[in-house]
Amino acid sequence: MKKGIYDILKGKFLISDDAMKNWRMIIFLSILAIIMIASSHIADKKVHEISSLNEEVKELRSEFVDTRLEVRRLKMESSVARRVASQGVRPSEEPPKKIKVKTQ
Repeated sequence: MKKGIYDILKGKFLISDDAMKNWRMIIFLSILAIIMIASSHIADKKVHEISSLNEEVKELRSEFVDTRLEVRRLKMESSVARRVASQGVRPSEEPPKKIKVKTQ
């Protein structure tokens, strides 16, 4: 048991006669580790991108609501009347009349 642990610590499994299969396994495991690390970094990057896009959506939605409110305020009759009063346009004093068209 002790001899096996010392051999592993000294690295004899890398220089022995059948070391080629050990090197193949070490290289294979190293490549797998590199792939896993890269995959993890890519996933983290996408999570951060999704988070920033969600924040941007919230900001744009808030801006949309504010703009919609401002447009409603500007479309009100009193607001339009104030804006065109400087040009001499004012609301009519008499109510509108209906025009009826008779078909023959």
